[in-house]
Amino acid sequence: MPYKLLFVCLGNICRSPSAENIMNHLLEQKGLTDQIICDSAGTSSYHIGSSPDSRMSKSALKRGVKMIGKARQFEKTDFEEFDLILAMDRHNYRDILSLDREGKYQDKVELMCNYATKHLDRDVPDPYYGGVDGFDYVIDLLFDACENLLESIINK
Repeated sequence: MPYKLLFVCLGNICRSPSAENIMNHLLEQKGLTDQIICDSAGTSSYHIGSSPDSRMSKSALKRGVKMIGKARQFEKTDFEEFDLILAMDRHNYRDILSLDREGKYQDKVELMCNYATKHLDRDVPDPYYGGVDGFDYVIDLLFDACENLLESIINK
């Protein structure tokens, strides 16, 4: 049975689809696509059905990652469906946990930056209202976090 990861941000068009596609890229490189499955979602309904942000796609492509997918909203059933849910920032983390009123799934929800070792950020910054540098930075930060997350899963 494959291990299932869900990456979550606010709108599911910048940070979480980047994490999903970066992780899929790393899984392909290591031949692990049948062992670990990734998805992404947003805590809001702002962009349901939208493709990843074009600026994010350009930044990801610079690192060899093609952005695919359509935005969807996080649902309560995701708690059951996924082994690990990774929030891009503390606000997303609180929004996710607010749907788990009994606290049954708290151990499945973590902050993405907990896995970053080359960056000191505790939140993945939202680049949506900024320039190209912000998108490039988020891709670098997510590569850092995804590489370490993958190592931690492999070493479990």
